[in-house]
Amino acid sequence: YKSPLKKLAVFFEKARDNWKAKYMVKRDQAILLANQVRAVEKSRDHWKSVALEAKRELQQVKQSQKKI
Repeated sequence: YKSPLKKLAVFFEKARDNWKAKYMVKRDQAILLANQVRAVEKSRDHWKSVALEAKRELQQVKQSQKKI
């Protein structure tokens, strides 16, 4: 490098700080998205079980009506 070492040090420090800041934002976004995925999966599993239970009840009602 041809620039004075002090200028290079300041430049590299700024570059490092910018990289770290960008990384922290991306990390926080990844954590939020992972939490959202978990919440969506939990909700989907819940509603799937509700729908299956309703389907079972409907089949039982239809079977009981056939017997009558």
